[in-house]
Amino acid sequence: MSRENPTGAESRLRLAPLGMRLLSLAYEGVLLFGILFVVSYLFLGLARDAQSGMLRVVFQVYVLAVCGGYFVFCWARSGQTLPMKTWRIRLVTEQGKPLAIGQAFRRYLLAVPSVLSGIGVLWALVDRDGQFLHDRMAGTRIVKDDPLRGQVRRKNEG
Repeated sequence: MSRENPTGAESRLRLAPLGMRLLSLAYEGVLLFGILFVVSYLFLGLARDAQSGMLRVVFQVYVLAVCGGYFVFCWARSGQTLPMKTWRIRLVTEQGKPLAIGQAFRRYLLAVPSVLSGIGVLWALVDRDGQFLHDRMAGTRIVKDDPLRGQVRRKNEG
């Protein structure tokens, strides 16, 4: 059974295979581990203790904000994080256009509980197009990156 939507403007967008998206997600976890290790070290170096009370809440918000800043910046700038570039996949709107900052932020807010709970990833197994739940809700798609189209786009921008 094909996981691609064969109708309309979306037919030109080749949805990245689920395995590729999951490998990118795993790579993202490894990369985030390193980023969060450094930013946590910096925070705890100043705060000394964030195990309880208001400082714990501030630390959690800080970590979510750092992750959000990373993802929103990458998705709005190029549609790709480093792992997405490695796997040659790109995040776009349902129409195949780059994400605006607001849409990237919305996807991040939807992705946090979706991915952390696992529900959003399991959703892809039953979704008619094989999309993650947060992509379905945010109106985004993770597609195979077309290197030739990207080269043309970069030439025209430069």
